[in-house]
Amino acid sequence: MGAGFAGIGTGIQLKRKGIGDFVIIERADEVGGTWRDNTYPGVACDVPSHIYSFSFRLNPDWSRVRAPGREIQEYLVTAAREEGLYPHLRFGEALERATWDDVAKRWIVETPRATYSARFVVLACGHLADERLPDIPGIETFTGDFFHSARWNHDVPLEGKRIALIGTGASGIQLLPELAKVASQVVVFQRTPPYISPAPNPVYTEAEKRLWSRSPETLRELRTEMFWLAEANFAARRGVPAYLEAARKKALDHLERSVPDPELRAKLTPDYEIGCKRLLNSDEYYATLQEDHVILETSALARIDGGQAISAAGNAFEVDVIVFATGFEAAQPLFANHVFRHDGISLADSWCEGMIAYASNTTHGFPNLFILNGPNTSSGHLSAIYIIESQINYFMGALEFAHTHGAEVLEVTKEAESAYVADVRRRSEGTVWTDGGCHNWYVDPRSGALTVIWPDFMHAFREENGTFDPEPYHVELAAHGRVEARGGAA
Repeated sequence: MGAGFAGIGTGIQLKRKGIGDFVIIERADEVGGTWRDNTYPGVACDVPSHIYSFSFRLNPDWSRVRAPGREIQEYLVTAAREEGLYPHLRFGEALERATWDDVAKRWIVETPRATYSARFVVLACGHLADERLPDIPGIETFTGDFFHSARWNHDVPLEGKRIALIGTGASGIQLLPELAKVASQVVVFQRTPPYISPAPNPVYTEAEKRLWSRSPETLRELRTEMFWLAEANFAARRGVPAYLEAARKKALDHLERSVPDPELRAKLTPDYEIGCKRLLNSDEYYATLQEDHVILETSALARIDGGQAISAAGNAFEVDVIVFATGFEAAQPLFANHVFRHDGISLADSWCEGMIAYASNTTHGFPNLFILNGPNTSSGHLSAIYIIESQINYFMGALEFAHTHGAEVLEVTKEAESAYVADVRRRSEGTVWTDGGCHNWYVDPRSGALTVIWPDFMHAFREENGTFDPEPYHVELAAHGRVEARGGAA
């Protein structure tokens, strides 16, 4: 379910293993996931492209260090086409309901166009799939146009308009410089200022591209170097003082160099620990905020009254367009409302206190279900693709085990799941995400637990969760109808 990086990567590995009995259902009309959906001006990845791509599909032709969103989308389309996935893709098929049939030992998956019976289901829906729109009083009275950055309305002309930009996260800081180029006025509604580091983004030369194309090993060496440079950044998230101070100094020095006005600089200085919210990168954001037609409002959008956007501080601005760069439903993913175990309990209900899964992949009560980009799989310092590949490896290992041993059902034990979750919670203690003094989208608001991000080094995730181990699973063997209890009581 889903045709972004996780779904396409899984499909590629299935095809390469000679497994052809699968479909990829996708609610949209093309592959690409968040890179298909996000078409706002200035959209780009803030992770170097050579590590924000599949290790098994190197791309020597990235245009620059951090590629624009269009290139990433094209990369995924090309991968799906060249790997022969299009015959397996079912577009326009949003998941309506997936139910485990405990008699047939299969998943029944319903979409608006078809019903599928599947032995295994892979949820590859992603953290950044469903946009989050805040509930703003009076929005129904707004006399202009409004939309979320992930659902950009290209039919709305922005030239000469007065625009309200809501949010100063990753999308917001990419959007502002582009909006300021065409708008007569931009008002930026900032609840909390982000930490922003410099973002040099050199263009790759044709000579570099030729070298990488002719010598893939050279490109692999570059990927390895990029990975370990980024991996070292986890030490700051862990709260190691020297690394924390270095990261903080880099961002605050960038702010001081970029914003000479002490009053404006004070408004842009975070009052929480660096890394608690996502650390952003931009060489343009601060400069744009100092343009005459750009206004920084240091309080949240509180309500709308006709053509006015009114802040929590009581300041009113006449606007023609409102752009919500307000993030996604990451901690409480909407897909969980559509997945049901045999007794009718939904995955969302079983996650009522936050997402949990053993090895960040499988959940007790939901046999033969593998969740990519689910609980504790986001990265605060490196590429999400590294974790996705680790999870694909885990799933492929489970398939191989099931085939080799005639296993019909794999269900993780409650004991194993609980022990894993307790370990993740222990690791999260003392990190900047839980102790950094901010509200972030990595923490579930219902429980206060860190449920979205992996609170350790990326290589540790792969070492621990990249290889399938049947020990923590109840395994039901099809041939003899036996149930083996592994890792707990049956």
